[in-house]
Amino acid sequence: MRWKRHSSEVISLSEKKANEIDTAQRFEREETINPPTQGFFAVCIGEMAEDFARAVDDGLKLAKRIYFGHDRAVAAPRLTAPMERSSTSQAHLPSAPMVYAVIPDPGIVDNPDLPSYQPHVHGRCDPPALIPLQMNSIELHVDCYLDTALVTVTGSWRVHCVMGSKKCDCRIAIPIGDKGSILGVEVEIPRKSYATQLITAQDGNELEKTAQPQSGGFLKPNIFTLTVPQVDGGTNLSIKMSWSQKLTYNDGQFFLDIPFNFPEYVTPAVKKISKREKIHLSVNAGTGTEVLCKGCSHPLKEKMRNAGKLRFAYEADVLKWSSTDFSFSYTVSSSSIVGGLFLQPASVQDVDQRDIFSFYLFPGKQQSTKAFKREVVFVVDISKSMAGKPLEDVKNAISTALSKLNPRDSFNIITFSDDTSLFSTSMESVTPDAVERGVEWMNKSFVVADGTNMLPPLEKAVEMLSNTRGSVPMIFFLTDGSVEDERHICTVMKKRLANAGSVWPRIHTFGLGVFCNHYFLQMLANLSRGQHESVYNTDHIEERLDKLFTRALSTVLLNITIEPLQNLDEVEVYPSNIPDLTSSSPLMVYGRYRGKFPESVKANGLLGDLSSFSVDLTVQSAKDMPLDKVFAKNVIDLLTAEAWFSEDNQLKEKITRLSIQTGVPSEYTRMIQLENTEEASKPINTGGKKKTETNGEKQKVVSRTIPLQNFGIGFGDTTATKENVPPGFGEARAPDAAEKFVKAASSCCVSLCNKCCCMCCVQCCTKLNDQCVIVFTQLFTAIACIACFECCSHVCCGGDD
Repeated sequence: MRWKRHSSEVISLSEKKANEIDTAQRFEREETINPPTQGFFAVCIGEMAEDFARAVDDGLKLAKRIYFGHDRAVAAPRLTAPMERSSTSQAHLPSAPMVYAVIPDPGIVDNPDLPSYQPHVHGRCDPPALIPLQMNSIELHVDCYLDTALVTVTGSWRVHCVMGSKKCDCRIAIPIGDKGSILGVEVEIPRKSYATQLITAQDGNELEKTAQPQSGGFLKPNIFTLTVPQVDGGTNLSIKMSWSQKLTYNDGQFFLDIPFNFPEYVTPAVKKISKREKIHLSVNAGTGTEVLCKGCSHPLKEKMRNAGKLRFAYEADVLKWSSTDFSFSYTVSSSSIVGGLFLQPASVQDVDQRDIFSFYLFPGKQQSTKAFKREVVFVVDISKSMAGKPLEDVKNAISTALSKLNPRDSFNIITFSDDTSLFSTSMESVTPDAVERGVEWMNKSFVVADGTNMLPPLEKAVEMLSNTRGSVPMIFFLTDGSVEDERHICTVMKKRLANAGSVWPRIHTFGLGVFCNHYFLQMLANLSRGQHESVYNTDHIEERLDKLFTRALSTVLLNITIEPLQNLDEVEVYPSNIPDLTSSSPLMVYGRYRGKFPESVKANGLLGDLSSFSVDLTVQSAKDMPLDKVFAKNVIDLLTAEAWFSEDNQLKEKITRLSIQTGVPSEYTRMIQLENTEEASKPINTGGKKKTETNGEKQKVVSRTIPLQNFGIGFGDTTATKENVPPGFGEARAPDAAEKFVKAASSCCVSLCNKCCCMCCVQCCTKLNDQCVIVFTQLFTAIACIACFECCSHVCCGGDD
């Protein structure tokens, strides 16, 4: 734990640098990107996962000070052993919804109900420590519709670690499942309530002129955080958290996985406190046929079973909270391709008053169906920012994909930086010798170089696949960068694909990190009926690439159309070019329409031997399925890619309204936190006795709006691409000379502190005289000012400070 004496006189260098970087990025991005995306990076710099985990580790050490008497239910938090410190960053990241007390001053740490003698602590925690709050109750509510789960977690946490006379901020951390989106957070404490809300980006910018944005955003791509300011010690917080996430699909089964693994130290320490755990799960597969449960992590009881629907519940008093993630799997498998279509009228509050339709196709078991012949070109960015692990992971994933191709398939590999390099001048048949040569070529040719010139390799790949016959051509385009001619690239590819015949090349895109333009890659995929995948940090590159390759290479139905939608007065489909159906993922499509929907609907396409295929879609009313919320994130992402490409302001306004209506954040909205405070009634003097004046009216509620950091992913960063900044979510920059000096000094201090216990430090500090304290204060101030040239010059010139 890092301590700092008289912190009001000393500026943290890391905090100062973060502020400087945040400011610089703000001005730079406001000139080049609309809307600004600097908040995403500011959150990354200010609250990286490793810093967060380190703060939790410090908090667990501070929690040892708290005395609970003899009636303890659990042991005190176990300190991390020296040999375990390397894994601390992962061990202390939240694996379930958590709440932490933010402790800048260790002197406020104590049991609010049972104050104990605590030795005075000199100094402050810099950065603040995070003590996990004890949890009194938890309720999980999950509704699964088609391939999406809408999740709500409601719980009660207590500020058990802060004196009753003191206050602290409380930080909420919510790990979200695969491809999820935060939908909202509501907090209730005595006399106060907080709730997140979305507003337009323009209103957010205006709000920032009068109020400083507070912390809130993504600690990692799947961990959302939010801070509740100044909560009294001993207070109970009732919190409701909502998010959406995708179900995974494999071999006819859907799999739901929700982070629900609570560490032991959030269990209330006092035995007599009851601990209530509830889980409610409902499944609406939409098929109208029997749904079979295949597995579950918790002892659920079946409450209802109808055609295509299931409902389960679990409720119990527990000794310890759930120590495993909540998982559930069910099957909707069939022997052949099946589908259905839902109709739903627009609600009165809907910003789009056109009626809703949605159709799905399940691939079924395709063992007897002839597989497509595939011609595959891998187009790989080898700019300097891809050096090291990213490029190595890409190479491993491509090697694995090559081993899964059939002998009748063909492949090629293209790399690009400023120049373009080809494995072969023509497509190579998939033979053991060709695959071996391809892997060997990657080992030699995957050497990073300057530049990111995307259009030439894409044009070359399309040219190589322009004369394919009896096969499905595929381009896998992988990059971590952004370039200035991305709209031109989309326009060129759109024209080329239009002239490529009935089965044009599918461009499957993979975006790595936060500096590439994921909406450009999404648009490129949409134009060609391709798939898009992304990863924001360098931890799961190979895993995500394997998913993309597996999904795209397992195509079972091409050129899908729905008839007779053309007879409607008006129809809009998301995505506009319907993607192919694959055996590893069902196809879900959303749309809006005006007119009378036909009673008989068919889905048409091409099978592996390029023969025609048709299947009737069962039309039914979706009375109890919120289709607008189920598809909200996917529709917003698709529309944002369209808006980026067309630069259509009306489309941006449409996305803004849809985002605010559904609660799904977008690039054109900002999240704020509304604080409502109940003011105390005015007392009246009545002969020495005080009486509260209410006059039958409710207490006055005062509202305050707190802006949060902008955490959109933005539309790429061409500057970072030109400077070859490595990809990643909040990756650390190369330190300058001043940072290296301060890091070395702080490391020395930390090493010394690790060898001394907190009590030793306390006893030592209590014996320091005033002159010694002044000397240490001046020394630490000088070290903290090294990074600032003006401050350093001021000190060297003999300033009073």
